[in-house]
Amino acid sequence: MRQELQFLFVSESDYRLISLFWIGLAIAVLVTLLFFRAPYGRHERKGWGVRISARTGWVLMETIPAVFLSVMLILGSNREPVIWLFWAAWTGHYINRAWDWPTRARISGKMMPLSIVFMGLFFNGVNTWLNGIWLFELAPNYDLEWLMDPRFIIGAIIFFTGMIINIKSDNILFALRDDGSTGYKIPKGGLFEKVSCPNYLGEIIEWTGWAIATWSLAGATFAIWTACNLAPRALAHHKWYKKEFEEYPEDRKALVPFLL
Repeated sequence: MRQELQFLFVSESDYRLISLFWIGLAIAVLVTLLFFRAPYGRHERKGWGVRISARTGWVLMETIPAVFLSVMLILGSNREPVIWLFWAAWTGHYINRAWDWPTRARISGKMMPLSIVFMGLFFNGVNTWLNGIWLFELAPNYDLEWLMDPRFIIGAIIFFTGMIINIKSDNILFALRDDGSTGYKIPKGGLFEKVSCPNYLGEIIEWTGWAIATWSLAGATFAIWTACNLAPRALAHHKWYKKEFEEYPEDRKALVPFLL
């Protein structure tokens, strides 16, 4: 199987070039999204072609990273125990995003443009490939001593802090629809008292921790992409909240408490 899928593996020099191009593309996406709202969720609008169930779209987009990284683990040559910890952290995140979040978010009946799903699949495919190639093929062996390295310890703490913020914030949003409604309300509690999108802040923190824990260009590209994608969307959400709710708290920021 490894020989048949050899095209998935590249030299380290080619890998660096692809990664740098990917970072450049992230910056271009950031600039684009500052002026253009991606048409899904509360910003959904007509004119984007065929649409499918939002729940189906999220399941498709978020299942791919868990499955693809698992395939690359099987095909790769690195088998250090720490690699399995990275795989478990990555897979745990995406299992939550693919199966728990779409079920609890009460998005039944909501639609998503198929074009957005394809964009999500493309990003997740490339991003998983970049991280998988690094972890399972190009990285110097992550031996057990890496678990005591300050970079791993600090990165892991940041990663799980971000994950907790993300999940706790999602739970607050889910609770707003416990009555069966599907509309939007002003979220309260937790970091929502400081920012409009702590769930996005948590995810940015999470993958920043991943970048530090893996100490890799692959991790850095993911952290950069996460910030470039979610920061503009947080700003759009913040603007939307202020427009839709006259009583929206004036002292809330969009993404970073007291700053942004």
